[in-house]
Amino acid sequence: QFESPGMQKYLRELKPDAFNDLIAMNALYRPGPMAYIPNFIERKHGREAIIYDLPEMEEILKDTYGITVYQEQVMLLSQKIAGFSKGDADVLRKAMGKKQRSVLDKMKAQFISGATAKGHPKDKLEKIWIDWESFAQYAFNKSHSTCYALVAYQTAYLKANYPQEYMAAVLNHAGNIEKITFFMEECKRMGIKVLGPDVNESQRGFAVNKKGEIRFGFAGMKGVGEAALDCILEERHKRGIFTSIYDLIKRVNQRSVNKKSLESMAYAGAFDCFKDIHRAQYFHIPQGETSNGLEKILRFGSQYHGQLTASSNTLFGDLQQADIIAPKLPDCPQWPLIKLLDFEKEVTGMFMSGHPLDNFSFEMKYYGLTSINEFNEFKEAVNLLPNPGRPFRMAGLVSSAQHKISKQGNKYGVFFIEDYSAKMELTLWSDDYVKYSNYMEAGMLVYVSGSFRQRYASSPFEFKLSTLSLLETLKKNYTKKLRVNLHPKYLNDTIVEFLSSNIKNHPGKCLLEFCLADDQMNLKISLENNENAFEMNDEMTQFLQKLPELEVAVELT
Repeated sequence: QFESPGMQKYLRELKPDAFNDLIAMNALYRPGPMAYIPNFIERKHGREAIIYDLPEMEEILKDTYGITVYQEQVMLLSQKIAGFSKGDADVLRKAMGKKQRSVLDKMKAQFISGATAKGHPKDKLEKIWIDWESFAQYAFNKSHSTCYALVAYQTAYLKANYPQEYMAAVLNHAGNIEKITFFMEECKRMGIKVLGPDVNESQRGFAVNKKGEIRFGFAGMKGVGEAALDCILEERHKRGIFTSIYDLIKRVNQRSVNKKSLESMAYAGAFDCFKDIHRAQYFHIPQGETSNGLEKILRFGSQYHGQLTASSNTLFGDLQQADIIAPKLPDCPQWPLIKLLDFEKEVTGMFMSGHPLDNFSFEMKYYGLTSINEFNEFKEAVNLLPNPGRPFRMAGLVSSAQHKISKQGNKYGVFFIEDYSAKMELTLWSDDYVKYSNYMEAGMLVYVSGSFRQRYASSPFEFKLSTLSLLETLKKNYTKKLRVNLHPKYLNDTIVEFLSSNIKNHPGKCLLEFCLADDQMNLKISLENNENAFEMNDEMTQFLQKLPELEVAVELT
């Protein structure tokens, strides 16, 4: 209830100190009533006068600072002001909620006539009715909002006081990959590590380890069945952790923990705790051989169990048996990060060791990019917001794409882009499809810009694409000016020499504004390279990120 960026912003401004504040915010934070939130906040803190359209309304609206928030308030006010019966008040509530225009027109006449008979001015009654109509179609009843607020308060308490255990429980009950990814990002924001699967630490689901980190569970891995899961957990519980991949294969039943299970665990990094073997070695087939590393390990396990069976079935079981030598896996190059991540996502549904966007941390921080989660939230309420046409810039990974043909025979495309926070859907029509269809390929990292526009004056707002390009071109093509602020005490030859040589070696159209400022002495000097423009490059961004004393800002074209 209180997780969205918009709700968090308003709660910080409200500074709730009573449970009633949480109930009211739950009811107000939805299309329609949302417009009253700033007034609600200002009135709570005494910065805006609390005005009642009629003095009789104070008794019912006092707790919400003169703003009608709940359906019950509409019902009670209609009874008090216009003499409605309880039945009439309930009919009014239903009619407003279901937008029953014919019923509302009749009840408005009843409301006006009943209230004027009690001596209330008609102009005030008209205003009250308009206010009710604008919010009531989205309004909560107070009991409903109270229940949600109580659960939100309880879970907020758990999140604040038992963050690791709470977030592990949330991840276990998230339901789908999109929500799990969102909550994993929330863990990262909270400073809680969410680690990939580990054959010596993972439980069935997400669980907290001894270090207070959250570990991915076996049950979330494709290809690891219940039998394999039960076998590993039971063996680990009885005889302790596995010391190597060979120790594991000797201790588990290969009918339960089969080749498919082991492959999935290797791809997901569950064997990374065995430091002597990296992931690529399990799947590497040396030249001139036909078996990969994992198949050799399985063969070793079969031979070991075969020998145990043979010795237990003989009269001479106490005789010394020749040791079966564990195979040594040939070395090979480790997988690059992108390949590592692709396999992780295939097995777990998400990136565990990092994210493809990690390589673009400079752009994500300084290029004014909106998170996709924030964009989706804006999109839901765009037709009710005061600035629906604001521009958006976003970056993400194309997770899936479909090329389609409409009933009219026109080609169009639908694709999904995801960042750290969420996933968004974009549809490309006509000219946009022709222009950008090459970017509709899963695995591509893209930069998107655009804004919400109306096709016609009365139509709803739709997102219209302005730019779609590879994310790797963002620095080069869209950086208009780089601003660097620095306190004079940190200026040294290394900074001067690097900036000088980098600008000289990368000519382009980007300007550099270098500012030396000492706020205490109120001194400021700005230097600009108007003649020697440069092209924004990886060496520059890496250098800027290594020096925290540099304050960086980027202006885009």
